Amino acid sequence: MAITKIHPIKSTLNLAIEYIVNGDKTDEQLLISTHKCHESTAHTQFLRTRNDAETKGTVLARHLIQSFLLGETTPEMAHQIGMELCKKILKDEYEFVLSTHIDKGHIHNHIIFNNVNMVTGKCYQSNKKSYHKIRYHSDKLCKENNLSVIDEFYESYKKKYKTNGKSWYENEQVKRGTSWKSRLQFDIDRVIKQSKDWDEFLKKMADLDYKIKYGKHIAFKPKDKPRFTRAKTIGEDYTEERLKERIAERVSIKTPAVKKRIGKVIDINTNTKVKESKGYEYWATKHNLNTMAESVIFLREQGIKSVKQLDDYIQKAADERQDLQDKIKAIDKEMQELSAAMEQVHTVKKYRQYYKEYKANPSDKVFFEEYKAQITLYENALSELKKSYSKLPNSKDILAELDKLQEKKNTLMQEYSSSKSEMTELYQIRKNYEKYMGKEMER
Repeated sequence: MAITKIHPIKSTLNLAIEYIVNGDKTDEQLLISTHKCHESTAHTQFLRTRNDAETKGTVLARHLIQSFLLGETTPEMAHQIGMELCKKILKDEYEFVLSTHIDKGHIHNHIIFNNVNMVTGKCYQSNKKSYHKIRYHSDKLCKENNLSVIDEFYESYKKKYKTNGKSWYENEQVKRGTSWKSRLQFDIDRVIKQSKDWDEFLKKMADLDYKIKYGKHIAFKPKDKPRFTRAKTIGEDYTEERLKERIAERVSIKTPAVKKRIGKVIDINTNTKVKESKGYEYWATKHNLNTMAESVIFLREQGIKSVKQLDDYIQKAADERQDLQDKIKAIDKEMQELSAAMEQVHTVKKYRQYYKEYKANPSDKVFFEEYKAQITLYENALSELKKSYSKLPNSKDILAELDKLQEKKNTLMQEYSSSKSEMTELYQIRKNYEKYMGKEMER
């Protein structure tokens, strides 16, 4: 397994190179290689190339670290893999110093290369694309040398679900109520419930100050954000096709909903303002008539003609809300179990090599005592997995199932939030009904 990290060097380039070629760390400098430079003068050569290209950027060099799993490779193999990686990503167009350190318990390569291309004079572009290229070639070389590779699905899981299903940044934003993805999701769900067709949906989203970009995937951009966000990145329930289906489903299923907040009626007999002001009394009387009319209209639309029918309706709504809550809890439990399985799979893969070495030489007490913790973690994780799985589960499948459950949960959470508002309205109607209209409705 090789873990790769890269960061820029903007100052003290000579000290950085001195550190990586330290004899105590490199088997007395036997594990050092260079390209188009010498380790003792590499920093001056880097700067000369930079000056010749008339580069004005702040980055002097890039520092790439490639770390290997303990006991999985020899220093010589690690160094050779480092050289091959340099050939793949630098293509003989950058000066570099490569050193293999063996002093930290695990073997790791340090590669410092010039930020300026010797051939083109252009600067190295360090971004997600170039990093994924490094990762790809590093993993490919590890596979070719029968080494394990990073579990990309576990890495994705950590970013998405180790902090309540969100990256650290998104999780912090949600806590503050400022997550732009959460806001977009909420607005889409809300507008779907208000739309009779696709055109109306788009119009209402535009009315909320969203810019809409059409293409292979529909994307939205709030007025306060610099970039468009593809709706499908929220989840499978938010692709253009699925959004249209959801609108059609809402139209076909005629579920009663409170379209407008039902106000509170004012007790004219006890209200202080009514006693003090004839004008307010007139307004309150008019307000009560309008409020009662809205309540009556709602009740008639639902075919409710008695207090009992209204109470039954409220009970049904409450039961449905409780059912939503139970479904959310069930999903949470299932996601917790899958998260535990993902961690156990990762532990098994991470410490498998230690366990194999131990089983191959059970009499080696020194090795066992040194790596007892890792061996125990492996055995415990494997034991837990065997309780639920007949064979070691695939991290890809676990992640896919977690994603599906998260989408279901998001939808249910929105429904649950909407049901809270509806219940508030229903209870208010019940009060209005009881106070002013009970007898009339009973006739």
